[in-house]
Amino acid sequence: MSEIAHLAATIFKRAGKANRFIVAIAGPPGAGKSTLSARLNELLPEGASEVVPMDGFHYDDAVLEQRGLRARKGAPETFDFAGFEALLKRIRAGEPDIAIPVFDRDMELSRAAASIVATETKFILVEGNYLLLDEEPWSRLAPLFDFSIFVDVPRNELERRLLERWHGHGRSEADARAWIVSNDMPNIERVLARRRAADLVIGLSA
Repeated sequence: MSEIAHLAATIFKRAGKANRFIVAIAGPPGAGKSTLSARLNELLPEGASEVVPMDGFHYDDAVLEQRGLRARKGAPETFDFAGFEALLKRIRAGEPDIAIPVFDRDMELSRAAASIVATETKFILVEGNYLLLDEEPWSRLAPLFDFSIFVDVPRNELERRLLERWHGHGRSEADARAWIVSNDMPNIERVLARRRAADLVIGLSA
């Protein structure tokens, strides 16, 4: 059994007979959280799970420009935390058919109501950099998760993946490296230095 298949089985077992089971999948930029979430979504019973990405709560670039935060896009301060927290509380409460926003990296903006958490959805796979961040207000999320996973990847591998990501989005080698040094690496260091303990820590190969 692969590591991801074993993880899906663990989540299924831990959920037991709960109507809803919320899993936090956290880790630094480039760790592979989205990939892991998508694979788990495929392996859990069909129609029983939904991925809820934190990235859907990115502030728009226009808002970041107004706040002088455009150069720090992706840092904790550049997300609508209150909106994200409210969404998780609605999911926790079991409200029916909850619309969620999804971030489109090609367009660099969030698409509102791009997906739905249905009433019967049991497994909620929440993925994002700061789900386990031990800083206010992010630490308030802790009670909203039933199980937490931290994806731990060496810094040099994170840098390699991020370079590949930014090249894929049209950045030059120099521009990609400058963005990683000025923005991605500070976010990576913050995630690694200030995280709460997870229920499970895993590595994730490319």
